[in-house]
Amino acid sequence: MRVVNIIEGLQAELSALKAQGKTVGLVPTMGALHAGHASLVKRSVAENDVTVVSVFVNPTQFNDKIDLIKYPRTLDADCKLLEANGASFVFAPSVEEIYPQEDTRQFSFAPLDTVMEGAFRPGHFNGVCQIVSRLFDVVQPHKAYFGEKDFQQLAIIREMVRQLHYNVEIVGCPILREEDGLALSSRNARLSASERENALKISQVLFKSRTFAATHSVSETQQFVEDAITVQPGLRLEYFEIVDGNTLQRVGYWEETPYVVGCITVFCGEVRLIDNIKYKEL
Repeated sequence: MRVVNIIEGLQAELSALKAQGKTVGLVPTMGALHAGHASLVKRSVAENDVTVVSVFVNPTQFNDKIDLIKYPRTLDADCKLLEANGASFVFAPSVEEIYPQEDTRQFSFAPLDTVMEGAFRPGHFNGVCQIVSRLFDVVQPHKAYFGEKDFQQLAIIREMVRQLHYNVEIVGCPILREEDGLALSSRNARLSASERENALKISQVLFKSRTFAATHSVSETQQFVEDAITVQPGLRLEYFEIVDGNTLQRVGYWEETPYVVGCITVFCGEVRLIDNIKYKEL
């Protein structure tokens, strides 16, 4: 496995490999890697000849400067995990390497990027599109791998690829959870022991809501989740939305679409956690 910091060097090596007919998979990450990331890397390794994993904490997608400062950075540990899982290259550039000049590009994929995270984190998805498009331009992968935990992000990246005509296949990979159900997240490292116990309630409520939804309406299910989270000590609900899995727009009744997903964001102490659950899927 090679660790590369410079775009030119990475592109030279990838060009030589592509000239030999090798296929390239890309796994974009912000580091602080865990088993969820490892599952993306394993999938890429299984489906491509070469796997590039980017490790870059992208400043343009943070609308909270404190969150950016506190985001964990663990490159040495990340490299060990990536090597163990078969990655070919780790691309770990500096901010100056990715953004030699300020990136002033504006992306708009309404209504996908105006709801949920888009409403509560203005500019976040513009920053996501800036960095992902930049990585696509640098690596020019055949496939790129993203986790379904960031469900809205995945939908927006698919739309970006469609609108901008990127020749890359976007592969969504299922949420990976701890044995007790907590969705794996780099932010989990910031939770104290008691906060982690509190955080577990998020997935527990979502799982219960799926059973509840079988005999109740969308609005009743929405209320069930909101009430169940609100009464939990140490948790503060930011939003819970039951949406069409393709359009990300709220649904009013279960029969409205064959693909229904519940997306949630909760503050556990100062740590902002996201999760989702599928009520209906194709």
